[in-house]
Amino acid sequence: MKIKNVLVETVVCSGAKGKEARMKRMLEARQEFKRRQKGCISAWIGKSIDGQPLFLVHSIFEDKGSWKRISQMVADSLDTKDGGLEGVFGGPPLVGMFEAPLDSLAIEPPQSIIE
Repeated sequence: MKIKNVLVETVVCSGAKGKEARMKRMLEARQEFKRRQKGCISAWIGKSIDGQPLFLVHSIFEDKGSWKRISQMVADSLDTKDGGLEGVFGGPPLVGMFEAPLDSLAIEPPQSIIE
């Protein structure tokens, strides 16, 4: 079965004062874990460029079933070991789930970036 649409999970969150570095490490560990799972197409984080402890977290899944399964695996594997992200959040995260055509996610970097 060829995938036409994928699920894109987007989270915007901030780290609690003094816990930003730990939060970044925890987010990176979760995204790396997701990338290793069947059904996760890609997962990455970005940090605010203005020095604020603000993070953009993106994950792309093949389908809703993959998202649910992988999210449960993160909770069972990582949250039980490190206590989960709630303790390092500086406030409630903004979370969104979107459907997008798979072919719209292809990125062709400009030649000037590659060289």
